[in-house]
Amino acid sequence: MCKVIVQKEKKVKLAVNGGISFGAKLNANQLRVLADYLGDQELELTTFQQLYIEVFESDLEFIQKKFKEVELFCYPVGNYVKSLRHCNFCKGAEEEGMPVAIELNKRIAGRPVPFTLRPAYTGCPIGCGEPLVNDIGVMKSRKGYDLYIGGNAKGAYAKTGTLILEQVQPDELYEAVEQVIDLYAENGKKREPFYKFVNRFGVENIMQYVMNDSAQIE
Repeated sequence: MCKVIVQKEKKVKLAVNGGISFGAKLNANQLRVLADYLGDQELELTTFQQLYIEVFESDLEFIQKKFKEVELFCYPVGNYVKSLRHCNFCKGAEEEGMPVAIELNKRIAGRPVPFTLRPAYTGCPIGCGEPLVNDIGVMKSRKGYDLYIGGNAKGAYAKTGTLILEQVQPDELYEAVEQVIDLYAENGKKREPFYKFVNRFGVENIMQYVMNDSAQIE
């Protein structure tokens, strides 16, 4: 008698959210679409404004298409740049720089890195998006944007990030953040948290790298 071996189909985990908007919100239509593909599994809510859902690998492309139709955004789970944690933009989209946050998220979310990297954005110095205690933090202040690196919110090594650029404009901000991530991707050790990389590589060296690149751009 032949023995039939049935292999279980592989599942992949997706991080899902409603994109960069006024708070971490989902509408009824988005919830209905999520429920259609949730099955009997539980929905995991993370502290980074994302929902984790597992789907069969063969269904991945179709489900991502269905999610996109209702403006649900999908990101990979693991050693990647997370989608941008953000504030509620309570003073308005333009005043608090929502278009800048959306563009920054498009440029960096989902990029592979040595260890999960958490970027955060806030539209005013109140800091609801908690930029100072995340790996990379952006704060809109007055007429420009301040960039912080190396923050950490967890455990005995908790610390605020270091300000490396102050009152820059959007294009310079995008380039600087991308350069910091490039540097980490190329020089970080496997599973080395970003704040440890910053301590090892040196804030001054990172600042010098960013400033030199900005000078070349100009």
